[in-house]
Amino acid sequence: MTQVGPLVRLVEQLQRLPGIGAKSAQRLAFHLLRQPRAEVDALIDAMRDVKEQVTYCSICSNITYSDPCFYCTDPGRDRRVICVVEDPHNVSAVENTRDFKGTYHVLMGALSPLQGVGPDDLRIRGLLERVRGGDVTEVILATNPNVEGEATAIYLAKLLKPLGTQVTRIAIGLPVGSDIEYADEVTMHKAMSGRYEM
Repeated sequence: MTQVGPLVRLVEQLQRLPGIGAKSAQRLAFHLLRQPRAEVDALIDAMRDVKEQVTYCSICSNITYSDPCFYCTDPGRDRRVICVVEDPHNVSAVENTRDFKGTYHVLMGALSPLQGVGPDDLRIRGLLERVRGGDVTEVILATNPNVEGEATAIYLAKLLKPLGTQVTRIAIGLPVGSDIEYADEVTMHKAMSGRYEM
């Protein structure tokens, strides 16, 4: 039976992170090994704090330190407009435009039958409850401009239109097949301002 050392275990764990291959994991592990103990402890504390203190908003499903989140409790936000995104990091991309003053709803993914992700796996029910229960006048579908994002937008539009709210889709100022997370501020601004009704 072979004993696995701490450095090998660290490399294996780092490889589990998205975008980190064997070589990158090894470089990161050796970098951490060279760092002072205090810096490594600070990294460990930050990772632990994220797991212990960050949660999801009970209204919009965005990540937050307090529930409900900042966007749902901010009195300056227009609650009549909801921007629907796939993941919490997409909220930052929209916020970087500095133009959107509505609220958000995070689906926590997109429809992907090939990967086994169906409507029940997304936070769609909460969105429908918000639209039915409030004075929502517009839902902006800001899902990624790829196959899954388009399928999700079309599916949501079919559910939302009978509820009497305007359903719009962000304009494709974003390259098809890319993720909103990588959009620069100008591109995201154009996509938001050029949205269209579905």
